[in-house]
Amino acid sequence: MRDWIVESITSSVDLESIIEFNQALFSNGWTRQMYLKDLENRQVSRMYVLRDSDKSVTAFCSCWLIYDEVQINNIAVLPSHRNLGIGTTLLRHVLREAAKGGARRAILEVRRSNRIALRLYERFGFRWQGTRDGYYCNPQEDALVLCRDMPL
Repeated sequence: MRDWIVESITSSVDLESIIEFNQALFSNGWTRQMYLKDLENRQVSRMYVLRDSDKSVTAFCSCWLIYDEVQINNIAVLPSHRNLGIGTTLLRHVLREAAKGGARRAILEVRRSNRIALRLYERFGFRWQGTRDGYYCNPQEDALVLCRDMPL
């Protein structure tokens, strides 16, 4: 059993860790202002971090719960902590919390070339719903739109 803890973020305490993730892992990640705005919009926005046994943030997820749908905006695991089940643990927690909040469907976009993420989402029952041509930049790439019914 791992000593991981998934926590909901309700203040800007862990914002620096999330900004560092964005700079290191996403070529066109969200800005500090975008995350601050989400922190202020608690009616819709949800942010989670997964902490390792030393309490450091090793993964995060941001999403919106709008009516009966959860939109997963960002989910990331530090490269040094991949292939340990952290992404699975975090996504399972996020989907369960969304279902408790009334979500009946989950939706997300993923780079067509992100095979690791695609395998994770497929294990959770996400299925292709469409493509957003040229959605990502640096490099430019299509996004696959994936959906799944809830609950987990």
